[in-house]
Amino acid sequence: MDRIDQLRAFVATAQTGSFTAAADQLGISNRLTSKYVAELETRLGVRLFQRTTRKVGLTPAGEDLLGRAPALLDEFDEVLSAVAEGSKGLSGILRVSAPLTFGEVYVVGMLGRFSVVHPALSIDLRLNDRYQDLAAEGLDLAFRLGHFDQASLKVRRLGMFGSVLVASPDYLERHGTPKAPEDLSGHACIVDTNRRNPRRWVFRKDGKETAVTVTGRFQVNSASAAVDLAVDGVGLAYVPSFALRGNVEAGHLVLLVEDYTSESAPVGAVYLEGRAIPRKVRALIDFAAEDFKRSSHGQGVPRTLRGP
Repeated sequence: MDRIDQLRAFVATAQTGSFTAAADQLGISNRLTSKYVAELETRLGVRLFQRTTRKVGLTPAGEDLLGRAPALLDEFDEVLSAVAEGSKGLSGILRVSAPLTFGEVYVVGMLGRFSVVHPALSIDLRLNDRYQDLAAEGLDLAFRLGHFDQASLKVRRLGMFGSVLVASPDYLERHGTPKAPEDLSGHACIVDTNRRNPRRWVFRKDGKETAVTVTGRFQVNSASAAVDLAVDGVGLAYVPSFALRGNVEAGHLVLLVEDYTSESAPVGAVYLEGRAIPRKVRALIDFAAEDFKRSSHGQGVPRTLRGP
């Protein structure tokens, strides 16, 4: 087991950036953590870390090992778990990432439903609109929105989400209601910089695409913040439908240009290429796919995932 312990100490140190934090994570002493890493470096004949008085940083050899070691440890744990658990439920910890608003609106609830089925599993959910490096941050799975191209990742498509154009009744009373995308040039628009082309809003009707370049005083990196600003009457917002959080039903926002079809994009679960998928990760992906399908048809999270 010494090699496994050495690898665990290395991965924990690389992910936390210090021997002390790694020791706390592993539940062992700082001295033993350092010893395991030093033994691994001796065994491999290379330095894995550049050490300073304040922190440790990875060498090129360390970066290469970090790209492979978590998968090896996962596979090792998976083999032991499969033998030990038999017909029992899954156990251990699942480290999951998701975009902030989508995570709060949908992923949190989905993981809650998943945890009811697998009560022995622990969930570490990290909400962040930044694309997190699964290998470097020790993540098992990430939920991602939109189109992306990253060769090191595999993706399971879960479904689609749509965008909607909205404004508050107060704003529309003061500035008028746009009837077509071309009317947006005369309106204050709230720009969500998380979109691939934040100022280019695309609409379709009768097979024809209309793209409008918008302007406005506010730009934010949060769909939820864009919705809040729209509710406050600051301007029009073009946001993912799941970000509305019931504001349309409550009368705080009005859907606009509804005879046009707005942009849609995929929702996917991504995981590292070239690794055996642990049973717990596979179980979560399968559960998410079915749960998202049910939610998209009005069960669980009505309308918020369906778009206009």
